[in-house]
Amino acid sequence: MGKYYDMLLEDVRMREGLHACMNCGVCTGVCPAAEFYCYDPREIVNIVQSRDDEAIEELLRSETIWYCGECMSCRPRCPRGNTPGYVIQALRTLSQQLGFFVESEKGRQQLALKRIIGENILRTGYCIVPRLVKPDLHPEQGSVWRWIFENDREVYGRFTPVYMQQGAGALRRMDEESLAELRRIFEVSGGQEMFDRIEEHSDRKAREMGYPDGADAGYMMDTFTRNSNEHS
Repeated sequence: MGKYYDMLLEDVRMREGLHACMNCGVCTGVCPAAEFYCYDPREIVNIVQSRDDEAIEELLRSETIWYCGECMSCRPRCPRGNTPGYVIQALRTLSQQLGFFVESEKGRQQLALKRIIGENILRTGYCIVPRLVKPDLHPEQGSVWRWIFENDREVYGRFTPVYMQQGAGALRRMDEESLAELRRIFEVSGGQEMFDRIEEHSDRKAREMGYPDGADAGYMMDTFTRNSNEHS
């Protein structure tokens, strides 16, 4: 009893985010995700406070913890100074550490986020750059975005003279020394270890699901593009 709760307490976000919840429900009342999903921050915090290992493990394996948009609307409104969003972040990290994230459809998308956004940080120094938002992967962006994507140098060149080039300014190409420093920080802070863990558990789950080559590009794209439409 309390094993997972103790593990969560190793995360500073958990210690900062949960003090003395009285289950008033204000966080749920202001939560944008709660408007669109069967999602209740109050209930999640209540489960964590219970220290019930079985209930917390169910959360760690569930779709629920991946519905939060991390907007932190809950933070300034809690009368007890709690931040349910931080608790959710701690739950997500623990789910990744234990490999439970692959047991939910939304959780499995962590592989796509790691490969598309996470690896782009190490490669370019940016979370997202215009060239990363490919029209074929993001049809919701529409025809205007496709035109911008195909003419990105002309469009962004109007805003900054160093687009995709060395120099000083927005959307510049990062120099190799800065990128090497970023990678070193990522290594010593545990970021690379987290990435390796996501790959390891994703590969295991992919093989369980019948992908003979494990977490290959096909599996990654399936997690990125397929939706069961059961998230309501």
